[in-house]
Amino acid sequence: MAWALKLPLTDEVIESGLVQDFDASLSGIGQELGAGAYSMSDVLALPIFKQEESILPPDNENKILPFQYVLCAATSPAVKLHDETLTYLNQGQSYEIRMLDNRKIGELPEITDKMVKSILRVVFHDRRLQYTEHQQLEGWRWNRPGDRILDLDIPMSVGIIDPRANPTQLNTVEFLWDPSKRTSVFIQVHCISTEFTMRKHGGEKGVPFRIQIDTFKENENEEYTEHLHSASCQVKVFKPKGADRKQKTDREKMEKRAPQEKEKYQPSYETTILTECCPWPEVSYVSNSPSPGFNTSHNSFPVAEGNGSPTHLPEPVVQVADNLLPTATPQDAQQWLLRNRFSPFCRLFTNFSGADLLKLTREDVIQICGPADGIRLFNALKGRVVRPRLTVYVLYHAIYLEELTSSELTEKIAQLFNISPRQINQIFKQGPTGIHVLVSDEMIQNFQDEVCFVLDTMKDDSNDGYHIILK
Repeated sequence: MAWALKLPLTDEVIESGLVQDFDASLSGIGQELGAGAYSMSDVLALPIFKQEESILPPDNENKILPFQYVLCAATSPAVKLHDETLTYLNQGQSYEIRMLDNRKIGELPEITDKMVKSILRVVFHDRRLQYTEHQQLEGWRWNRPGDRILDLDIPMSVGIIDPRANPTQLNTVEFLWDPSKRTSVFIQVHCISTEFTMRKHGGEKGVPFRIQIDTFKENENEEYTEHLHSASCQVKVFKPKGADRKQKTDREKMEKRAPQEKEKYQPSYETTILTECCPWPEVSYVSNSPSPGFNTSHNSFPVAEGNGSPTHLPEPVVQVADNLLPTATPQDAQQWLLRNRFSPFCRLFTNFSGADLLKLTREDVIQICGPADGIRLFNALKGRVVRPRLTVYVLYHAIYLEELTSSELTEKIAQLFNISPRQINQIFKQGPTGIHVLVSDEMIQNFQDEVCFVLDTMKDDSNDGYHIILK
């Protein structure tokens, strides 16, 4: 998820008295991911980021956006002039988002007297968390069974029709609305920003989220797939009443600053304007596939049976992992990821060739995929096998031991000679004075790794077995 924000030059079309001095309030809005969000110089040059650059909205200063979305929550006063606005929300509290028709007369006549469809999401702002979104949301689902990240407050909402939610998309809702009529949607965010911090010892800085709205019109098949407009804003979510305390703290800190310092910061405004951004990349969810609707009861989503999210396919069963070649095309790389049980990361690596994936360092992959999947993916990319606990070289043959027992050594030597383990009666190690010492489990556990022996065999006169001597 890459975000590119632009300044909407449409203050004259917002309802009178909604905000004050739009030019000042919007003058510094822009995306700043910061060096700490992601620091992989090699990966930044890979095709997925080139593709993101190609889909950014065109730089047209005179462009009038077809819609305007206004979140009725105050912006923080502790945001510098050229940074994007930040808004604090309370967990579970209903907040209004006004859906405003911003079209000029005669613009987009095809949607006149027709419905449009908007998809509203709560997603991560930091790129580090964007890469692991699926894992983060699944972890949240596990810790909060039965809960949703995003809800609609149906009784308070005005003008929305056919609100729907997919049970597998905890952070997404959708609805139809008529741009010519007054429309306000009330949302509730149930996750808090500190639930996704790396450590939970108290006092951690919560991660920022984004509220994004994508709006679509009908195509010839009466499916809402033609993109019209996308906009988003940055928010942080606190426990109940925590947003009010944070807003007060920021305001008090700003009041203590010198006048010269205050000029470097944006004033706080009573509402938050969602600014234009790229459409959500998962266009498959935009399709007109059936999704369960809301119940009429307050804040209730039905837990309906279904085939799951269309973007998360069942992982195939893999028996043998193959090596990825540098010459593999992006399509070949996608198939390799599926075969090796990395399907959650297929969308992330959509345009990565084999060479692109093989350039990733161990730290890069762990940062993108998390420790567990990152180490597994890195080992799979490098074609690594699990290192044995002990390696013994016997007359130019390597024997790998995992259990470090005499019975395991007996079986491995029998395989080397192509005989049955029952034919090996005893295994001895030749001592410094030439004596033969019986090899036990304890002795094997004290062998040095990659120790070398020459095997000597002695026929047992009492039966058809052999004695093995390690020299």
